[in-house]
Amino acid sequence: MSSAACVDVARPPALALVDSLVALLADARELPVELLSTRERAGVLEALSRAGDQLTALRLRVLAVSDDVARDDGARDAGSWLADRTRTDPGPRHHDLRLGEALTFRWTGVGTALADGRVNEAQARVIVQALEALPAEVDPPVLADAEMRLVGFAAEFAPRQLRVLGRRILDVVAPEVGEAHEARALAAEEERARARTSLTIHPVGEGCSRIVATVPDAVAHRLRTYLEAFTAPRHDAMVGGEGDRLSVERKRGRAFCALLEAVDPHRLPLHGGDATTVVVTMTLDALKTDLATAGLLGTDDRITASEARRLACAAQVIPVVLGGDSEVLDLGRTRRLYSPAQRKALRLRDKRCRAEGCTVPAAWCEAHHRKRWALGGRTDLDDGVLLCGFHHHRAHDDRYVQTDLANGDVRFVRRV
Repeated sequence: MSSAACVDVARPPALALVDSLVALLADARELPVELLSTRERAGVLEALSRAGDQLTALRLRVLAVSDDVARDDGARDAGSWLADRTRTDPGPRHHDLRLGEALTFRWTGVGTALADGRVNEAQARVIVQALEALPAEVDPPVLADAEMRLVGFAAEFAPRQLRVLGRRILDVVAPEVGEAHEARALAAEEERARARTSLTIHPVGEGCSRIVATVPDAVAHRLRTYLEAFTAPRHDAMVGGEGDRLSVERKRGRAFCALLEAVDPHRLPLHGGDATTVVVTMTLDALKTDLATAGLLGTDDRITASEARRLACAAQVIPVVLGGDSEVLDLGRTRRLYSPAQRKALRLRDKRCRAEGCTVPAAWCEAHHRKRWALGGRTDLDDGVLLCGFHHHRAHDDRYVQTDLANGDVRFVRRV
């Protein structure tokens, strides 16, 4: 005899019904799921999902009318009472209580659809959120129409798509109200986003800092677009397949560094009465030495001499060269950089990154001195060559030997 047949008929009808459900679930434990055919398992999975949502609908409906249960036990509300009795976190139970009240007392059409299996729990939550967000001045017939339309959409769309449709439902049921409501909602959302905007920079050691930012979606979209512009062309062009080995996060981090180097400081606010710049200080001997360091003015941070030379070659950086007694021997300015006209000429001439085998287009490249500026290189077209950001770093990496080829390309070979 199955356990479903052992239900105590003397119990109240509601509890007897629940006992029957529990007994059926107990019988289901013996179901040989691994022996079912593919079609059978597919049917079981779909049916169980619908049944689970229908059970959720019943639980939410009971929860919504159980204030007296909580009151008798001295609990704050039915959600808190249930969390204590089931040893679950109170947060989700409070969400369930609010959803149950909404489905039972306000949006009964959604509640009925959940109980009938026409809407799943996630869809019901999204629909209720959309309906609750509608402005108070919307007439009841319009609200009823919006509820009916969203329930109908649930037959075709998952919660994510339903959320989008819910935000625009007034455009369907009341276009004259929808546009004004959307404008107010967007203005309020943008104001909240501005209020939450923040950025922190924490040094984490080993030459790295962690940047954590919360910005409006529009700003994040713009940043993502900029970073994709830096990363996309390099994906297939990295020598040795490094581009394929790098994670998306590392590619994006490198692109962010390249983006900052590409910022024109003359378009930034004045800093200390002058255009915002980065000042690098180093001795003349260090500038010519492979294994040396340079200091960043105003901080305790240091960078390698090779990185300083690369920045002086391509970025808006002022390298201050000091003599033996810290006497300023040369205050290099943007004359170390190729002019816009020269960079255009280099793009027309080189067409791409001139590293051997690289196909990154000229628009994504940086002008580089074939002969290091610190060693007497000249900022002219004959001494200039276009390199992508990856190969420009390699050009200033002393672990590599670079050779100028007859066709104008540059070959990089790692030192043995």
